[in-house]
Amino acid sequence: MSALVVDGRRLEILQIPACRADAPTIVFLHEGLGSISQWRDFPALLAERTGCGAVIYSRYGHGYSDPLDGPRDVDYMHREGEVVLPALLAQLGISRPILFGHSDGGSIALIFAGAYPDAACGLILEAPHVFVEDLSVASIAQAKTAFAATDLAAKLGRHHADAAATFRGWNDIWLDPRFRAWNIESSLVAIRVPVLVIQGDDDEYGTAAQVHTIANAVANTQTLFLSQCGHAPHRDRRDAVLDACASFVQRIIRIAEEDVVI
Repeated sequence: MSALVVDGRRLEILQIPACRADAPTIVFLHEGLGSISQWRDFPALLAERTGCGAVIYSRYGHGYSDPLDGPRDVDYMHREGEVVLPALLAQLGISRPILFGHSDGGSIALIFAGAYPDAACGLILEAPHVFVEDLSVASIAQAKTAFAATDLAAKLGRHHADAAATFRGWNDIWLDPRFRAWNIESSLVAIRVPVLVIQGDDDEYGTAAQVHTIANAVANTQTLFLSQCGHAPHRDRRDAVLDACASFVQRIIRIAEEDVVI
């Protein structure tokens, strides 16, 4: 584990070396309450399957990166995708990674790929958001109740230096009335790289409408809907997700080898 200062914030980072010189780096972008540790062993397993290197980091306000010093703004995911992530990649000397984004992380990956169309070579998205749904808001409101009344705070405390601040930073902005207008469909039109979107049929935070919106806007999109699967497919259906992601990554490597222009 190491750390870098990016956009004025100290971020904790975990790197897994590549086994193949021709393989891209997979950069993992966690969910709205996520961190390095909450990925568990999934990044290492996917790196092993594909020969890729991996970078996993906790965003500002998450894990053991710098804690939040105030409420988030409505455009917090745009700042991550347009400012923080490009600066992080530049510091690490990573070019044309595959971005693996979960939930908020998937949205950040889409924002990045829309702003910098040639900067990634592929996107893997789990339960991404491109607009705000009533289901999302209702489930996030329920999470606020659970944080106050159950052991959710203690569970998050295993992964974050300040679990209460991490939770409020996510929960407060999603429940802010201003956030109902948040929408990143305009980012989709510039995306040219291959995309794999994975969605659980039982996702309590989003519906298939998110996936269809991406697929309709981005020509080179592959979709995977998983039964008996909630908001975290890499945990709920790990083997199926590993298989699909490994196949997708091998496709990206073949494209690079054949010098195919997307």
